[in-house]
Amino acid sequence: MKDIQAVFIDRDGTIGGTGHFIHPKEFTPYPFSLSAFQLLKDNGIKMFACTNQHRISRGEATINDFSDEFMSYGFDDVFICPHSHTERCDCHKPNPGLLLEAAKKHNIDLSKTVFIGDVGETDMLAAHSVGATKILVLTGWGRSSLAAYRHKWKEVEPDFVAENLLDAVKWMLDQ
Repeated sequence: MKDIQAVFIDRDGTIGGTGHFIHPKEFTPYPFSLSAFQLLKDNGIKMFACTNQHRISRGEATINDFSDEFMSYGFDDVFICPHSHTERCDCHKPNPGLLLEAAKKHNIDLSKTVFIGDVGETDMLAAHSVGATKILVLTGWGRSSLAAYRHKWKEVEPDFVAENLLDAVKWMLDQ
């Protein structure tokens, strides 16, 4: 895939964990995630975190807790929605607010980005709304997103379904 300007990566269920909230102090990436990050760095591709973290609005963590975590993995920038889905903000995925903010801040063309996530009804819909390449991983909620919840995002097809984050990055680099 030529001319990739950046990769957006979801956190819970994509980088590590189960898909459920885990505080950054207790979060552990999957063993292959660090290899995926290194591959992106080795290829000069910017990594942006793009995650909904409504627990911030409940005082269970801070944006800085998450930012520090992502920066420790080598991310270039972090885009976090701290709101509950009921707050009707523009940044809660599947809304494209976080992606639009990243595009403006980093002067990127979102049609030249890739979004890797495990939830069709948030990650894939957000990516689709801005014309990004969509990669669904089967970790976290990925398998159930393709099966039990496919009806919630049936109008969108992922560009690739990957076993995990490393598989997704390797596919992307091979295109």
